[in-house]
Amino acid sequence: MPGSTEDLAWLPRPTGKEEGHWDRLNSVYVRFIKMDNKKPNTLLDLAIHQLLSNETAAIHAVEKIPRELFAPLFCASFKGVHKNIVKAMVKVWPYTCLHIGTFTIREHHRELLTAMLECLPFLPGQNSGSRSPKLRILDLREYSGCKIVCPEIRTKSPACLFSCAHSEHSILKTQSQQSIASSEPEVQPSNLPMELIVNISLVSGITLWQHEFLALLLKKVEDSSGSLHLCCRNLEIDKLGDRKNILNYLDLKCLINLSVFQGSLIDVNNLLTRVGQLRRFCLSRITCRSLNGKVFRNFVSHLRCMDHLNELNLHSFVLTDHLETALRVLPTSLDFLHLTFCELSYNDFKFLAECPQANHLKLLNISSNPMYWEDCEPFYNLLHRISGTLQHLAVTQCVLTDSMVAGVIPALSHCSQLQELNLSANPVSMPMLMRLLEHLTFLMELKYLIYPIPVHCYGRWPIQESLDQQKTANVQARLK
Repeated sequence: MPGSTEDLAWLPRPTGKEEGHWDRLNSVYVRFIKMDNKKPNTLLDLAIHQLLSNETAAIHAVEKIPRELFAPLFCASFKGVHKNIVKAMVKVWPYTCLHIGTFTIREHHRELLTAMLECLPFLPGQNSGSRSPKLRILDLREYSGCKIVCPEIRTKSPACLFSCAHSEHSILKTQSQQSIASSEPEVQPSNLPMELIVNISLVSGITLWQHEFLALLLKKVEDSSGSLHLCCRNLEIDKLGDRKNILNYLDLKCLINLSVFQGSLIDVNNLLTRVGQLRRFCLSRITCRSLNGKVFRNFVSHLRCMDHLNELNLHSFVLTDHLETALRVLPTSLDFLHLTFCELSYNDFKFLAECPQANHLKLLNISSNPMYWEDCEPFYNLLHRISGTLQHLAVTQCVLTDSMVAGVIPALSHCSQLQELNLSANPVSMPMLMRLLEHLTFLMELKYLIYPIPVHCYGRWPIQESLDQQKTANVQARLK
């Protein structure tokens, strides 16, 4: 970004006659936003605001209000951090599911998540007039993109659109087993199977609240005698050897995204024996004694089973001359590929340029892999192959020189869908930078370009302390 000591950013914008048109569009947009912000409150908004001003009345009202009002009232209660009202609503929630994925969780909202979790299990009301508990799926994931309530499926199933589909302990399979055993006594409301959908981070540096929330999660599962299924969709974990006790509480068949930071490939393999169908898989700082040994072969066997993998992220995972072994077993539907600090060789780049797994990439990050002149041809061929789909490209700290950049400019110029390009921390001169920008101007989708500070700005490239701030400022001014 502008002002950074590592790189600079250039945002293409219309010029000349188009600039006036851009300004007019921008002013219309601003006026539209202002008008929208002044939209008067509806009667429903006013009624909810009035109700929330009296906590006792609001808690009493949740027993009687129509179910259609629960979602808007819950939204207002959650955003306003009305903890007791949120707890009261969750206990009598009239729908099968409740998702918080549309909310931005700030620090002051955390007590609400704890309060919602403390409500479990749901007990029947103390009087005959109380609503019976219907909530079976509580989804506490942030940024999940789910609406608060899913459209109801017209079956007797307690499922929603985001129900767990893989675990043997999922609510779908548990309910099916209970239906088969129809001769058994009716299940009590407090023992009805429930699903708690979460994302879990088991990495160093998590906050005290995260520790306490995780402890509460595990206690609820332990106290439920099997009726509460903890469905973890996104797991981040480091130091695998120290996390085994916690992992025993999790059914890893539920995982969609798995990120492992720091560990041995042996421990990763042990973890993958319990994992189902991942969509995103990230490994960082993983050690392996030999890429020709049994441990690496077992790892490749696990990759072969990932039929639905959409994103692979390998960081500080040495793969010299073995990229083909790892990638060729993956599905050809990969959209996102990160291979950073992997010490890729010419053979690796050559395979990457030809393999079907890279045919439709939307994102490619090969940063921190030193490239040499002979690597340019396979890299050029790769860019040419994916020019119709590539949207994000990062080639930082790859020791790209002027001649190498010049060699790939024609391929870059044909990446018609490219939106973001990061070439920072490469020894490029100012004339080559200007030539690059000239060719990229015609890419209509390009919104962000992070380019390297030209080598003439350094006393000794790439030592940051030798950077001449005045020369850097002159470059910024010239490229505005």
